[in-house]
Amino acid sequence: MNDMAPSPSKGIFYNGTWQRPKDAQTVSVFSPATGEKIADILHAGPQAVDAAVAAAKAAFRGWSRTPLLERGQLLKRIAQALRDHADELALIEAEDGGNPLRLVRQDVFSAAAQIDYFAGLVTEIKGHSIPRDPGSLNYTIREPWGVVARIIPFNHPILFCASKSAAPLAAGNTVVVKPPEQAPLSALRFAEIVADILPPGVLNIVAGGGEAGARLTSHPDIAKIALTGSLPTGRAVLRAAAERIRSVQLELGGKNALIAFDDADPAAVASAMVGGMNFTWAGQSCGSTSRAFIHEAIYEDVLAHLKRRVADVRPGLPTRPETMMGSLIDRRQYDRVMNYIEIARREGARLIAGGKHPDDPLLKDGCFIEPTIFADVDLSMTIAREEIFGPVLSVFRWSDEQQLVRDVNSVEYGLTCSIWTNDLHRAHRMISVVEAGFVWVNETTKHFIGAPFGGYKQSGLGREESIEELLDYTQIKHVHIKYHSETPAA
Repeated sequence: MNDMAPSPSKGIFYNGTWQRPKDAQTVSVFSPATGEKIADILHAGPQAVDAAVAAAKAAFRGWSRTPLLERGQLLKRIAQALRDHADELALIEAEDGGNPLRLVRQDVFSAAAQIDYFAGLVTEIKGHSIPRDPGSLNYTIREPWGVVARIIPFNHPILFCASKSAAPLAAGNTVVVKPPEQAPLSALRFAEIVADILPPGVLNIVAGGGEAGARLTSHPDIAKIALTGSLPTGRAVLRAAAERIRSVQLELGGKNALIAFDDADPAAVASAMVGGMNFTWAGQSCGSTSRAFIHEAIYEDVLAHLKRRVADVRPGLPTRPETMMGSLIDRRQYDRVMNYIEIARREGARLIAGGKHPDDPLLKDGCFIEPTIFADVDLSMTIAREEIFGPVLSVFRWSDEQQLVRDVNSVEYGLTCSIWTNDLHRAHRMISVVEAGFVWVNETTKHFIGAPFGGYKQSGLGREESIEELLDYTQIKHVHIKYHSETPAA
């Protein structure tokens, strides 16, 4: 058992301390890279969720009335605490979630930077005055919703647990976080780190499975639900929110396109395809450009460069500093991705890289899959339409721009898009027609603090990582004041 992992008595954190409600159950957490047991923790049942929400509700009045600058200073203390514990948190998450140590460490610092960003925005939670006739005043103020439920996924647990709590907290809400069932340990350690910074009940973290998530999203005292996760989970959250007409914020899946025109440099495009696919995260990223549309004039050149470039990305044990690519999150996801690879073979896609478990004997017991690339993919194939959420890249050949646009927009998702061309007119033409909420030109995969991130269509609702996210955690109150009638002075 990892010495840094939470003890068996931990897993349910509310009202500023670890709790053990009657319906809590002990579960084991295993490393996806080695199959070894890491820790035993508690999973919350409905009673535990109810208690966590009650703690958050009780803390809301005091937290929402805490002066803005004081809230901001507390958030900055959390950001610094993250930096101080970066190495520890990265090691816990690398072992628990299977992502490479050095990349998870970057996640910790990214979370700290986002928390600092929202801490500095607290004075921007402003309303507006509304011009009216003499004798009255109309204005708006922004107020927090109340208790926010935050459900986070397994691909970036510490990043999402910490950074996605920042905007609701900055706006004056209290928060109940449900970390991912598959990789909860870094979020639980985060709870310990911030326990002495925030007042009790302001931030609560309850590990659990589907039962805990269902209770949290249906709880009558939850004012707003925020989810980063899959499309099916997003639909379930929306159904739960509809029962009580509650606000939701959703960042869901993606089947994102990388588009390369004939004037793009083949070597640069190939590097972008590898980077944009997020092979280093085993392809487990909703923003991955998992569909690459390459113009026929550079298609074969790009494939040649691509095979050489992807050969440099090799899976390894995630806790080792030199590892470039980690494992998938668990055996279920591993089997799911391998099934997609087999379907692609049967349907006629041309495998040009990967497609199997690595040969390295050190990885034999882990959920590892080599970076996998299929060429000559068409829209009739399953891998062209469905989100795989694994290290599988589909490459399409195109020649007609109008058909290209139809193909790119043919899926139900619309999160990101990467466009590669040296022609600014072409770039703007494509920007205007692709159905995606976040578009790069001659770049891919990067996020920028302050730039709104979110999707079109079924990739989600709302925007994150920007002032839009902060304001989304407030509701608007209109105020009308009529003055006493007085005779104007002569």
